[in-house]
Amino acid sequence: MSLPHAILTALLEKPSSGLELTRRFDKSIGFFWPATHQQIYRELSRLEASGHIRALQPDGPVRGQKKEYEVLPEGRAELARWTAEGAAPRAVREPLLLRLRSAAVVGADGLPAELERHLALHRAQLADYLEIERRDFPAENAGGENRLQHAVLRAGIGLETFWVDWLAETLDALSSGVTGETGSSVSE
Repeated sequence: MSLPHAILTALLEKPSSGLELTRRFDKSIGFFWPATHQQIYRELSRLEASGHIRALQPDGPVRGQKKEYEVLPEGRAELARWTAEGAAPRAVREPLLLRLRSAAVVGADGLPAELERHLALHRAQLADYLEIERRDFPAENAGGENRLQHAVLRAGIGLETFWVDWLAETLDALSSGVTGETGSSVSE
């Protein structure tokens, strides 16, 4: 249910065409709520049909013009309702963690290379987030209107920092043979 709310948020920040919205998703909201271009276009149609958004009338000729959307009062009310609604935290569902659990039973052949690959990906994502923070959230604007957006970015930085640290520690443990007893588990 969160994709329509992510789209409403993005459109409230700036009315956009579907193409502009997908590009903005790829550079911001998509970091923590990814969606394909097809999912975004499909959801735009649903939001328009439900009366939450509307296509703006183009200023010039219609042919070749991108359809730009804006949020209607009903859409704003729905987003406010959803924002105030409580939700339980979601359980972690990370395939890499399941692979490690499985490796404890069948052996760790090939696992170090996969961990190295993940480590490189998380280091690159962390570097991207830190660059966004440096560029978009300079210290002199720390108390500004975008502090909630900064809080979301800081969550991403914290998660990527966790993954980098944890992967490096796990690789060190694998290389030194300190991985625990084969076949044992934290909880059955």
